[in-house]
Amino acid sequence: MTIQEQDEYWMRQALSYADKAEAENEIPVGAVVVQNGELVGAGWNRSIGHHDPSAHAEMMAIREAGKKIQNYRLIDCTLYVTLEPCPMCAGMLVHGRVKRVVYGASDAKTGAAGSVMNLLQESQLNHQPEVTSGVLAKECGEKLSNFFKRRRKEHKAAKKARQAQQTHTAQD
Repeated sequence: MTIQEQDEYWMRQALSYADKAEAENEIPVGAVVVQNGELVGAGWNRSIGHHDPSAHAEMMAIREAGKKIQNYRLIDCTLYVTLEPCPMCAGMLVHGRVKRVVYGASDAKTGAAGSVMNLLQESQLNHQPEVTSGVLAKECGEKLSNFFKRRRKEHKAAKKARQAQQTHTAQD
């Protein structure tokens, strides 16, 4: 299996975890951590349900991997994530000494692997993981776009229902 085939295989696994996030009405981002071809950690966004701004997919997957391999340093690990890491997650990946980061969709608002800033490749930091971007980017991006379109539609419908209720109450 080529590196590209491996990357696509593991990104599909990360996409399946993004589905779990969406099922919980979280932003559909999923992540997996792989060491020597074996899944050692997986996670999906859980910030809303856990009331925890740090409960990003990457954070959840890295926490699980660290527990499984009994080390906070993930030197021989690759993280696959459906959305470019934010600054918080990028910092955690540097501190965890993750060897490689592979992501799908770029994040033009908070991306810290090259879109807004590039913390993962910052030469002043003591570790720079290898970065591969754009793996299954279309699928990853569409999952997010469809989620936000649905969410906007739901918010609009809820607002319309509230307005109708207020109008109905005012007429009574």
